[in-house]
Amino acid sequence: MNVQVYLIPTVLSEEAIDSIPAYVLQAIQTCSALYVENERTSRRFLRKLSKDIVIDYYKWVSIGKAEDPVLVEFQKDLREGRVVGILSEAGCPGIADPGQLLVRAAQEGGYTVRPLVGPSSILLGLMASGMNGQLFRFNGYLPIDSEERGKTIRRLETEAHLTGCTQIFIETPYRNKVLLDAFLKHCRADTHLCIARDITGPAESIRTKTISEWKKEVPDLQKVPTLFLLGE
Repeated sequence: MNVQVYLIPTVLSEEAIDSIPAYVLQAIQTCSALYVENERTSRRFLRKLSKDIVIDYYKWVSIGKAEDPVLVEFQKDLREGRVVGILSEAGCPGIADPGQLLVRAAQEGGYTVRPLVGPSSILLGLMASGMNGQLFRFNGYLPIDSEERGKTIRRLETEAHLTGCTQIFIETPYRNKVLLDAFLKHCRADTHLCIARDITGPAESIRTKTISEWKKEVPDLQKVPTLFLLGE
């Protein structure tokens, strides 16, 4: 298979380099251009992955929001026959992370895109939550406005109870407390909430309890990458 674009997973925690399969390194070594969310983080990841990687061998392009100049450069690299790797800052590119617009451009151009296996906090959290893995929705970030956030939480909680759909959320680490407080304020006492923090990291904790149980012992989540899952 003549692959032109590799979707390269990165670690969720810097200490979890072993969570990256060996074949990811092989794919990286076939690339000549790397389109990355964060160049500094990606360079550090490659150094940890293998000391034999020549970092400056690659053409480095920051994805940002994949604005027009980046898309033009990406398409030019593909036309010139470069093998391109796409990396997000953590986890899998295109899944709650940049990369989608580049992949769409590759698909529209008829190029072969190969996703590589690696850690995804969304899937790992769902696996360990004990919640419905047959029907789930990733909602990303909730509204910042407190009133809108409360309305959204209540609506999605109702959907979870009516359909059994697991609702999944993320938040920037410094706003974890705000989001947790909103769940505790707006959700029913018998609704289940899974808090999955520092997945694959040294402080990993994935616990599912009812809202009433969480109210008895509210965890400190500040500045820790955390995934929230809401279910019936």
